[in-house]
Amino acid sequence: MSKYDKASLVHIPSGYKSGTLYNVLPNDADGDFNFTRASTATRVDENGLIETIAIGTPRLNYPLLDGVVQDNPTLLLEPQRTNYLPYSEDFSNAAWTKFAAGTASVPVVTANYAISPDGSQNASRVQFDKGTGTGASNQSIISDTVTVTSGLTTNKSIFVKSNTSEEYDMVLYGSTDATGTNVAKIRITNQWQRFDVFGTIASTSTGLSFGLREISVTGLSNTADVLIWGAQIENGSYATSYIPSLTGSQTTRSADAANGAGTADDFNNTEGVFFSQISRFGTPTTNEYWLISINDNSGQNLATIGFNQTYGNLFGRLKAANSTQFQNTSTSSAIGLSYKLAIR
Repeated sequence: MSKYDKASLVHIPSGYKSGTLYNVLPNDADGDFNFTRASTATRVDENGLIETIAIGTPRLNYPLLDGVVQDNPTLLLEPQRTNYLPYSEDFSNAAWTKFAAGTASVPVVTANYAISPDGSQNASRVQFDKGTGTGASNQSIISDTVTVTSGLTTNKSIFVKSNTSEEYDMVLYGSTDATGTNVAKIRITNQWQRFDVFGTIASTSTGLSFGLREISVTGLSNTADVLIWGAQIENGSYATSYIPSLTGSQTTRSADAANGAGTADDFNNTEGVFFSQISRFGTPTTNEYWLISINDNSGQNLATIGFNQTYGNLFGRLKAANSTQFQNTSTSSAIGLSYKLAIR
């Protein structure tokens, strides 16, 4: 008899409807998760396109690996995030400053020029030229600055693709803190890629700047002809799914929550194995844990596995009558890799 045959509750990301995430076992309604999310949200569908999913509907996301859509989806369970950029797709808007200095020319933006990652013709073409000058004083940049709370850790991301057969070396950075972790030299190819940088904001002003400027990096292209789409600034050290912000104001995506699968009849309360195969795409912050749990909703009786606040270490805990019976933290996990965890 296999482990599957012995299992009381099995979830493999596959079936869902609004408010419900279906489990394979048990094969009745008692085994299904109750799912909530108070806003729309996006995912990558089976065709590799970014689509918007309705309020309260789970998101089965199909990962892209080297531009190829993977067959097996993953369930997205993300925290609440806000895209602080009010025009995340309209780079012709005046909120996006087009700037040149030194030997450079002002970037030229052509709106709705090509097909974007959501399958619509809403990607902007941007032509950059910093001339032959080197150093930070020679720059051809497009940027947008927003007001945030001082001291926030922000992640800034944008989708970019070459508009020609050439590849380009460009830079992505924060407009008021273009040093350290908040600067990335990026290689633009003929595949859509999402690039991101993060850093702690020292003031209440921050922004996303993209283009040609040899600040903290060297060896950039002198000119570049690229397509851009889907810019985002969010509070956190890693990028979450894209949040379209199209109406001139900041847009918030609510947190995903899946709870309530199984009843007392489905679980042996004296013995068993709690198993999950999981991966992470960022690092929990201080006092933040990313966990899957079987519990009685009291906080006193639970079996929990997942990632803890210390660099995403693998984590497991067993509590009974509010007493910790077992707790273990392993070495740090790696972003993007899949891990199998079990407590017996």
